Parts: sequence; C-alpha cells; structure tokens
Amino acid sequence: MSYSFTATGHENITALHKTTLEFTKDSSVTLNGDCIVGVNATFDIKELKKFLCQQKIKITLRAGGITEEIIAQPNSMFASEREMVVRIGGYMSERTFAVHADTSASRLSRAFKTRLRDPATIVIVSVCSYEN
Repeated sequence: MSYSFTATGHENITALHKTTLEFTKDSSVTLNGDCIVGVNATFDIKELKKFLCQQKIKITLRAGGITEEIIAQPNSMFASEREMVVRIGGYMSERTFAVHADTSASRLSRAFKTRLRDPATIVIVSVCSYEN
C-alpha cells in the first residue's frame, strides 16, 4: 500500500526545525514556520488515515532529483485537513501524522533545502508501509 501527493516550495522555507517537519495546504509561509518543508500540499486525509494502523511507515520526499526518506510511527489521532506534521518526539495531536521519526526539517540535506526555497519546485511525497 502506498499513497503520494505533491507540495511546492516557497521562498520563505528555511527547514531549520530540529524536531519536526510539516506540509501545509496553505499557499504561503512566514520565516517563523521553520518546520514547514512544503506548501500547497495536496494530501487527502482519507488516504493518509489508511496508514494509521501500521506499525511503521516510510515517507519519501523527492524534489529536483534529490530523495530524502523518513521512517516513523503513524499517529492514530491524526485528523488535520490542513497540516501534516512529522515529529522526532512522541507528542501527538490531531496535526501530528507521525511520531518517533528519524528525520526532522533541520536534518534534510542542504541541497534538498535549497530546492525547497524555490516556489517552482514540486515536492512528491510518498507514504508506504515499512517493515524492517
């Protein structure tokens, strides 16, 4: 089982947050949103909820020929129509899609973050079950 959606870059993306990363359906972001790694996200909450019963998931981010992968545990409380947050820690809220992730915004490669600052960049986000 897998599901993909897209998001776009934005000139104010800094991707500096040490413990989270986020995709938002909003079309813009301020410099204060240092966990946001994509705007204009097209995710469908019904599709993402299909992963909430999995033990672990893999979230793959692709942009400009660069791929980043995140392994995490889905949060059964996820219920946000607008934001999809992935956290290194275990804090759960309705905005939190996954916890205990092995990557945050600040841990993405410098080259990937550079692409995220370009509004023309399309980020393809894929979610799938993960078994190690």
